[in-house]
Amino acid sequence: MTKKIFFLIPILFMWLVFSSLVGCKTSENLPNRTDSTMDIQGESLVLASTIPGKLCFDSLCRGSVIVRSTYSPHDSLFRQYTEGIDYTIDYLKGEIKRTINSTIPDYSRHPLYGKKDFDHSQYPDYSNHPYFIWVDYTTKNGDQLANRNDQSSYLVNFRKKLKEGSPVTIVSYGNSITAGGEASTKERRFQYRYVQHLKKTFPKATIQLEDVSIPGYTSTQGIEWWDSYIGKTSPDLVLVGWGMNDHNIGGNTPEQFKKNLILLVSLIKERKNAEVILFSSFPPNDDWHFGSHSMELYAEATKAAALEAKCAYVDVYNTWKKVLKRKDQPSLLGNNINHPNDFGHWLYELSFEAMTF
Repeated sequence: MTKKIFFLIPILFMWLVFSSLVGCKTSENLPNRTDSTMDIQGESLVLASTIPGKLCFDSLCRGSVIVRSTYSPHDSLFRQYTEGIDYTIDYLKGEIKRTINSTIPDYSRHPLYGKKDFDHSQYPDYSNHPYFIWVDYTTKNGDQLANRNDQSSYLVNFRKKLKEGSPVTIVSYGNSITAGGEASTKERRFQYRYVQHLKKTFPKATIQLEDVSIPGYTSTQGIEWWDSYIGKTSPDLVLVGWGMNDHNIGGNTPEQFKKNLILLVSLIKERKNAEVILFSSFPPNDDWHFGSHSMELYAEATKAAALEAKCAYVDVYNTWKKVLKRKDQPSLLGNNINHPNDFGHWLYELSFEAMTF
């Protein structure tokens, strides 16, 4: 009996090694493990020289990684890069790096690469779009990127209409991010993605979406120009997204920003008889000269305004901060300053999905 046990041990060890090399087992098949197998599609990276770039998760499954040149595999410019020729992977660490002769664009050639306290207006082209790669993979160490957020005290009428199939109109009102800045198509903007999620959650839902955002301005103009923008709409729900420009040098203080948001919610409720979701923003590039680099205060002000104004709140800021524990900022920024790329808009949408009501 003892001899049989010793004979089985090396066989078991070899099986475990082989399993780790060929792929992943789901957490359902491994009940004693605390990790979670999870698929990620279209995660963005910029890769400089042969410096590794980190994905959101480590512990990648071999054979699951696809690296491509476009966000959509159906894009006319799509090409798939080749492991070992264009890039190498550290599966355990969840890192990808270019090879010396890679055909992947080299981010070290970006005009703003390595520059601190940069003034983007001094450069004719500072976009990150030509440098992105997009990665599909499966991780054995997945986790929720957006924390669950119970807002069931709010949006009662909106939920009722969705369940019944009554026609509803969602209006988004905010800055250039809310307007869809840097998303490659209208359908990839976060609010359009969220509408698709709502339609799946509420099969009877009939939803019309309208955006009346004011790119380049703050919540102050959102109040001053009310009649010209949201005043012309007839919403059931308004997604209010300001903060990025308020947070810039010379913008509103967090205290004034909070007051502006409370007033906007009040105007929407009183003049439109609509319900409201306030959502926070993410921290812009830390190396950008014109940011106050205090977005945490504006996120806190957004949450506090929602509580005081008695409306729903979506926490984009902490979703973004969780992702930034591993990823670098340029890998998420379409303009390398303060606009999310397609993957960044997906992170926004995840934050909305995490809100229950």
